Amino acid sequence: MVILEFLKSMIDNFGAAVIVPIIIGIIALFFRVKPQKAFLSALYAGVSLEGISLMVGAFTPIITPLVKNMADAMVNITGVNLNVFDVGWQATSLVAFSTSAGMIYLGLGIVLQTVLFLIKWTKCFQPSDLWNNYSYMVWGAMVIFATDNFALGIACMVLLNLYSLLISDMLAKRWSTYYQYPNCTIIAMHNIEPGIFAIVFDPILNAIGFNKLKLNPQTIQQKIGFMGEPMTIGFVLGGIIGILGNLSNLGSMAGWGSVLTAAVATAAVMAIFPKITGFFAQAFAPITEGARKFMGNTGDREWYIAVNDAVGYGEPATLTCGLLLMPVMVLIAFFLPGNQTLPVVDLVAIPYMVEGLVAVFNGNMAKVIVTGAIWFSVGLLMCTYTAPLFTEVAKGAGYAIPAGAAMITSFNILGKPLMGLIFLAFLSGSPLWIGVAVVAYVVCYAGYRMKQKNVEEYLETQAMKNAEAEA
Repeated sequence: MVILEFLKSMIDNFGAAVIVPIIIGIIALFFRVKPQKAFLSALYAGVSLEGISLMVGAFTPIITPLVKNMADAMVNITGVNLNVFDVGWQATSLVAFSTSAGMIYLGLGIVLQTVLFLIKWTKCFQPSDLWNNYSYMVWGAMVIFATDNFALGIACMVLLNLYSLLISDMLAKRWSTYYQYPNCTIIAMHNIEPGIFAIVFDPILNAIGFNKLKLNPQTIQQKIGFMGEPMTIGFVLGGIIGILGNLSNLGSMAGWGSVLTAAVATAAVMAIFPKITGFFAQAFAPITEGARKFMGNTGDREWYIAVNDAVGYGEPATLTCGLLLMPVMVLIAFFLPGNQTLPVVDLVAIPYMVEGLVAVFNGNMAKVIVTGAIWFSVGLLMCTYTAPLFTEVAKGAGYAIPAGAAMITSFNILGKPLMGLIFLAFLSGSPLWIGVAVVAYVVCYAGYRMKQKNVEEYLETQAMKNAEAEA
């Protein structure tokens, strides 16, 4: 328990921008990268993650009040008052790491993920993205709180981890190819999960012609010149969000000051993010080379290192789709039958949430927006259903519920339909439903391992069917 306390203390005090570079440095040395290069790899990773954190940290307080204003305007128009408030993934991670279940899985997860990689159960090395394990912890903590069965909660976390690794294995090559990070992929359960819906829904979208729509930053820029530049697109989208968030204040200078601030801030994010993530690419160049030599002596095994999903946030199609979906999801929240969740803080996390969609669709923004709106709408219902339980867990962990909020949730972490179904199986305590969840994983895993190359070829073929591939 002392070791777990030490690990938790490290995460609490250092954060991802320090923990991840330390792990990357260790990985580099393991692959026999020279100490100087290993240190620079770690430093590049730390600098890029801290830069991303500073950018998102500065962007969030500009956009969040505008979203809240949009929501208030919708309350006045529709008379609908949503009583589940989205407090964001940051608050959720604090709750997760504050539970006893989270403490246990912090250590168990590292061991499990390392062993699964070493025995070739998975081709993704997950411990390099240790920070995002809190996603499993939240679901497991809720199972334990509701059932008072610690073993059941831990088992839920393990199965969720296995499912997310399976999805990551399926999408690893596609993500690596699209985002141009050799032998890297995202592993966070809450942001890789939508990729499954993209795979299933893609043939339907192609059948109705979505693959022929040339809607991505490159083709937009070719057609409308400087207006299609990512920075200009950011300015326009930020301005639209600013106007929607200041509808009752457009007659004042303060209102237009808010609009233009949002426009310039969004333009800055679109322009600066790709440069910051370029540092992250440099962090993995020596590791990739060293790993290829090392793996060449072990049978030339296919492998991917899990990276923080922040590295894909600023990719033009990813960020543009995320920005477009922000007002869309607020609007949907007020008209979706059965929904009580108001997405607020995690709206800024939507660019993280669409990375799996963007990779599968090869940057086809029309597909990403339609698929994202559908999948995230189902996610709102999952947030609504789990909100009472999560609120109690958060209270037990010492989290202060915001004034005016009856219940809380995280749109990004708990708005996951597939993972939510697995959680519900364990929440029921029924051996039948838990067995179904386990058997479904075994069948899917066995099927994927037998047809792995076919799956990768299928995803590449589907990706190339998009008109954007020609650009």
